[in-house]
Amino acid sequence: MSKKHLSASEIDGVQYRRAKLWQIICYACNGLVGMSVYSLIGMASYSASIGYGITTAVVGVILTGSRILDAVTDPLLAFVYDRVNTRFGKLRILMIAGYLIEAVALYCMFTGFSSKGMGLPVFALLYVFYVIGYTITNMTAQTIPAIMTNDPKQRPTIGVWTTAFNYLVPMVMSMVLNVALLPKFGGQYNQAFLTAACNVTLVVAAVGTVLVCLGVAAYDKPENFLGTKKTEPLKMADIIEVLTHNRPLQCYIASNASDKLAQQVASQAIINTLFNGILIGNMGLATILSVIGMVPAIFFAAFGAKYVGKHGSKNGIVTWTYVSMTITAMLVLFFIFGTPTQIGVMGSPSMIVYVVLTLLLNGSNMCITTSNTSYMADAIDYELDRSGRYIPAVVSGTYSLVDKLISSFAAVIATGAVALLGYTTTMPQPTDPCTSAIFWMTLSLKFGLPLIGWVVTLLAMRGCPLTKEEMVQVQKRIAEKKAAAKAAAETPQ
Repeated sequence: MSKKHLSASEIDGVQYRRAKLWQIICYACNGLVGMSVYSLIGMASYSASIGYGITTAVVGVILTGSRILDAVTDPLLAFVYDRVNTRFGKLRILMIAGYLIEAVALYCMFTGFSSKGMGLPVFALLYVFYVIGYTITNMTAQTIPAIMTNDPKQRPTIGVWTTAFNYLVPMVMSMVLNVALLPKFGGQYNQAFLTAACNVTLVVAAVGTVLVCLGVAAYDKPENFLGTKKTEPLKMADIIEVLTHNRPLQCYIASNASDKLAQQVASQAIINTLFNGILIGNMGLATILSVIGMVPAIFFAAFGAKYVGKHGSKNGIVTWTYVSMTITAMLVLFFIFGTPTQIGVMGSPSMIVYVVLTLLLNGSNMCITTSNTSYMADAIDYELDRSGRYIPAVVSGTYSLVDKLISSFAAVIATGAVALLGYTTTMPQPTDPCTSAIFWMTLSLKFGLPLIGWVVTLLAMRGCPLTKEEMVQVQKRIAEKKAAAKAAAETPQ
């Protein structure tokens, strides 16, 4: 039998556990939970203003503070995660509990207490409860891929389905809320619309939670959360120890956090105004072209998954990072030596070139996302092999803490850069003229920061030990240690 027809277990000599495709799809339905709520919480400023009479400036302070709170609560969830062990499982209990906390907080925020004469303290308190529920749901979901499968050929498949749902759900929700629902309420963001939007979102999130629970039911068993040695309850020192000694996690933090910061700066509304409205000169068409370049790119993730399954997560990140850097460099040259305003002319050669390059870049970036999903699961298994402890919430929570603290500077970087352009009392408008300063600043933020982030990724991955070959040895050692621990437990004393 040729090697390409052999399973990963037969090739590597490791008895990998595998998930069924329907279980993977059900898990990926977590996108119905996270991204539908993401679409609703994006309207929190409207709820604060309409329902609680809070000014925009104060809302900004609340949202910034909540993001810091969100970052801090991520690793703290590890203590809850470590102690929840019931006959109904761990994952399902946490997913349902997180959803219920989110649902109650959002319902009260957008409907129950909104427009009832409540003020700032009530809104802020409800937002804190929402953050707690979101943290429980989101961080629990991040630990599931490592539990469902350790097959290196299958782990990237989870990333494909997760990426697809995370991109498609916000687009569908945007259509439902803004195209189908908003006109029914006079096209205004009023209390009636916010109530309806909240109800729709909570139903969609509830369906997603049920599907995730169905997908993980077969794996939500106490034996799947055991390490290879007897350990004490989790302590804060354990989190610090993981951060300082888990080398793959350190590499991942440097790699992904730098990329995330660049992406969030580039996605700021004021940067999109500079890029689509001023450089290209056609805000509406440029936005449509961005969507056109995004949807087909989802299918690139399937190809990226096959590559990662064959060459490993680390190699996938490095390879697709090089591809993204190359395409981004081509886009920079295209804007410097071309005529950006021609992109906004329907059917022009410039528009076609821009769409093709954008499609390729989005596809490559999605392949990086797929590689990252698989890499995080590998880092969790690396920790199990290194310390003998199976603490997925600690690994993912520690990364998330640093990632959110770093990416929280995105808005500051974007607004600071715009202020340097002279927008100190006003904001950029699509009708503003394109000066040389605006041109170079926009290119620096839209393309320059991602290039810097990718350089950091390549440097970080040079010191990462998680090659495909090493992960095979990691899985072999884990299997041997678990077998030894089981034999020792069964041996009469």
